[in-house]
Amino acid sequence: MATDKEYLTEVLALLESADGIRFRPMMGEFLLYRNDTLFGGVYDNRFLIKDTAAGRALLPDAVPELPYEGAKPMLPVDLCDPTAVAELVNATADALKKPKKKGE
Repeated sequence: MATDKEYLTEVLALLESADGIRFRPMMGEFLLYRNDTLFGGVYDNRFLIKDTAAGRALLPDAVPELPYEGAKPMLPVDLCDPTAVAELVNATADALKKPKKKGE
């Protein structure tokens, strides 16, 4: 099942408080980036972020889920507060390795 555009719109509205957010469609789903760091995605109408210690600290009760078969487990985001979502996204993205620029 692919993600509905309406659900993506809801997730993007939650992400309005976070800086540098963009999305990229990928095979019926959507990858989410903050300042070019892939931090999560929208898969089958589920907002998931990469599993990091920083994310777990903010979502202590989250049970990791697979975005698709063969992928690494990710944390489901069920927050409704844009400020809390921005804090979660910022903490998660900051904990991830930054992408290398071409030529590095």
